[in-house]
Amino acid sequence: MIKDIFLQAMEAMRFNGRRTAITVVGMAWGIATVVLLLAYGAGFGRAFEAIFAQWGTHMIGVFPGTTSEQAGGTKAGIKVRFKQDDIERIQETVPGILHISPMLWKQVPVQNDLHSFTWEVDGVAPELSEIMNIQMEEGRFLSASDMQQRNHVVVIGSEAKTKLFSGMFPLGQKIHINGISFEVIGVLKPKMQEGDDNINRVSYIPFPTMGDIKDTKYLDGMWMSYKGDHMAVEHALRNELGAAHGFRPTDKNAIWVANIMSQLAQFRLISIGLQALLLFIGVLTLGIAGIGLMNIMLVSVQQRTREIGVEKALGARKRHILFQFLAESMVITGVGGLGGILLAFTVSKLVGGITFYSAIATNASAADIYLLISPNIVIIATTVLVLVGVVSGMIPAIQAANLDPIEALRYE
Repeated sequence: MIKDIFLQAMEAMRFNGRRTAITVVGMAWGIATVVLLLAYGAGFGRAFEAIFAQWGTHMIGVFPGTTSEQAGGTKAGIKVRFKQDDIERIQETVPGILHISPMLWKQVPVQNDLHSFTWEVDGVAPELSEIMNIQMEEGRFLSASDMQQRNHVVVIGSEAKTKLFSGMFPLGQKIHINGISFEVIGVLKPKMQEGDDNINRVSYIPFPTMGDIKDTKYLDGMWMSYKGDHMAVEHALRNELGAAHGFRPTDKNAIWVANIMSQLAQFRLISIGLQALLLFIGVLTLGIAGIGLMNIMLVSVQQRTREIGVEKALGARKRHILFQFLAESMVITGVGGLGGILLAFTVSKLVGGITFYSAIATNASAADIYLLISPNIVIIATTVLVLVGVVSGMIPAIQAANLDPIEALRYE
């Protein structure tokens, strides 16, 4: 019986071909809009994920500040100073810490035989490579041996390589940092860089060797990676450092904590909100197409009133008439939905990437918005399409099913 109902629905659609085609196009346009809007929202979220992913997301940076709250008998306004003892303390007492690296930085002259620049040089531990997801373009990063032997070796950024060596092979070359000779052992892959930011000009040297350039007694900061809940790790970190340095853990000015996951979570909320808004707009657009489908089906019911009367006179029940018109509505919806999804895939392929972060940053094409249609997007769009198709087709179908057979046969 179901097969007969669908064959009858197809026959009715062929009989009113032009009207059916217009309705199918409307449904296709509506579902394509939903899919593309959801794809844009997902691409927006992926762009932010790519920005954070270049550094790694499960990492925390801690930097000293000045107390703003009185703690015990200690007045506010005391500078907090980190020492290397804090590295061991954090490793031993803060749960979830995987790697930790001290950090010292200074703006110093960096030069070779042909060029001279003033750039930031950071003294770090080899663990920074794991913490910050550092990717090498050439050579290697710092090693434990470099730390133990205080080797005068340096890893330079991609822009530093270009400015210092142009097209020359940099590995093994000598450069002078603050007048001291260093051997280039590695070049970093380029990071996304905004404007005058110096991310790709930073050079990394072993932390002990940094003592030739700057006093290493007090640290400028610490970077660490962790596992587990980011807020729990930050809370434990504040408690431990507060107890060690005599400030309240609630004093936000005593230390500045760069919790990357916390920042990413805020952007994720923005992304979810945007996707919800785009889905709402898409549903409204598809709803308009659904209203068009409903109107067409109501006209069809009116034109086929005598036919409905004949069917009822021959023994057709209400559910048969209901399924007949609902089937016609769902076939139109299905054909339009399939065409709309194919249209959305075509548009996404033709559009490719939409300029986003690369408009203000170099090496940032990975953080542009790409309309990548995932299975989840197709499932959500299909669910919305089915709901709209059922609602739009049910009202005319109910009207047709409730027609009085005698009045229907008299209808002119």
